[in-house]
Amino acid sequence: MRDYELSRFFFDLQSPALAAEFRADRNAIMGRYPLAPEVREAIARNDVPFLAQRTNAYLLRYYFFAVGMKDDEFIRRLKHG
Repeated sequence: MRDYELSRFFFDLQSPALAAEFRADRNAIMGRYPLAPEVREAIARNDVPFLAQRTNAYLLRYYFFAVGMKDDEFIRRLKHG
């Protein structure tokens, strides 16, 4: 199931300025989007499998790149939760 608001959030974070703001204060930026509580929790936990079920793979990968997760860690979490 795709989550439009999550996808929009990840898409918007492609802006370097917004990504920097997000890294500085995640809650303030997430507060601008009507994300479901379980989605907010998954973002806080960096729950790759949960988020992967709800958004486009390219947006997901970019999001984790933008927040500084290395490729090997992203792939490990994607495969093993």
